[in-house]
Amino acid sequence: MPFPSTPRPWTGSSEGAGRPRTRIKICGLTREADVDDAVAAGADALGFVLWPGSPRFVAPERAGELARRLPPFVTPVLLFVDAGADAVRRGVEQVPLALLQFHGDETPEQCDACGRPYLRAARMAPDLDLLDFAARFHGAQALLLDAHVAGYGGAGKVFDWSRIPASVPCPLVLSGGLNPANVTDGVRRVRPWAVDVSSGVEQAKGIKDAALVRRFCQAVREADQRPAD
Repeated sequence: MPFPSTPRPWTGSSEGAGRPRTRIKICGLTREADVDDAVAAGADALGFVLWPGSPRFVAPERAGELARRLPPFVTPVLLFVDAGADAVRRGVEQVPLALLQFHGDETPEQCDACGRPYLRAARMAPDLDLLDFAARFHGAQALLLDAHVAGYGGAGKVFDWSRIPASVPCPLVLSGGLNPANVTDGVRRVRPWAVDVSSGVEQAKGIKDAALVRRFCQAVREADQRPAD
């Protein structure tokens, strides 16, 4: 059985004058109210974790219920960790317009086999050669840079942004320990194509704080208006 049709690219809203604006992804959504709050705050993409080992896990059917609340041009993202083809297919059947995010030890061949646009998470271990990683995963729409922690993300840990080479030949999504207090600095220093946040806008694991979500999105917009460091 083939995978459902390819989704629209993660383009978000139109760009303003000057440099492209930084896209915003809020990850680990589990409740309708949090989905609505993230959309109202200006998020471009919402992530649903389909890895059973996460405290933010939702079943594919639940992800489908939540994703159906999204208006046009807000992209659902399905996060997988070393999932088999059947698990990925089940998620895509429930959320046909989803962008995929591979966050485990998937090979380029496994990611490409789905035949759909995807993000590839790069866990920034001290020995990771990001340029080599980008070359191997040249089929990814973007690389999502996360801290190297146990549990595949969502731990609120920041990695050393100075380790990001200036010449990575693909869009970068900055993740790992971002919150309303530090995302402005992250955007100004890294100038990523997008930012991703989960624990940094939560009151409990999987329970988002509407005020923090709004502050995070506002901080990103403010950073876009300021010169790079």
